[in-house]
Amino acid sequence: MQQYIEEEIIKQLRDPAHQRDAFAQVVNFYGEKLYWQIRKMVLDHDDANDLLQNTFLKAWMNIDYFRGEAKLSTWLYKIAINECITFLNRQRVQNNVSIDDTDVFLLERLKGDEYFDGDAAQMKLQKAILTLPEKQRAVFNMKYFDDMKYEDMSEIFGTSVGALKASYHHAVKKVEEFLTKDI
Repeated sequence: MQQYIEEEIIKQLRDPAHQRDAFAQVVNFYGEKLYWQIRKMVLDHDDANDLLQNTFLKAWMNIDYFRGEAKLSTWLYKIAINECITFLNRQRVQNNVSIDDTDVFLLERLKGDEYFDGDAAQMKLQKAILTLPEKQRAVFNMKYFDDMKYEDMSEIFGTSVGALKASYHHAVKKVEEFLTKDI
């Protein structure tokens, strides 16, 4: 398997003769990482797969607009997060849920997901994370589970590092409060 070198891939993405092969390498390299980021937002395996496909489809259709000012991963994460937010908003409308309410409909789907193998503690953690607003949830997931750098998140969200640190801090507090109540 050939090595993934982003600068080379970006050059190949700009060359119509190599664009398809280069994009296939992008999909291979980022597919699993993006899947898990999406999955943490929507919880359901099938939804995550659909959103991953949508993410790569949007990226492919807009590849000529990628200017290379940010990293390719940042651009892909931004597309994926936007796809998740759009999907979650549609789900809320379909389930008649206010944007301020906990996304319990996601938790119900997670309970029925044959691919979820978490125990009661994992379910409680997911429930706690679902109490967070979706962008704060994304920040929490990226930092807590993936240990993503604030600088990278700043490029994805178009938000300052300081604001992201504050958002993560507030998210941790909310999750801790949720997990420690009833103890």
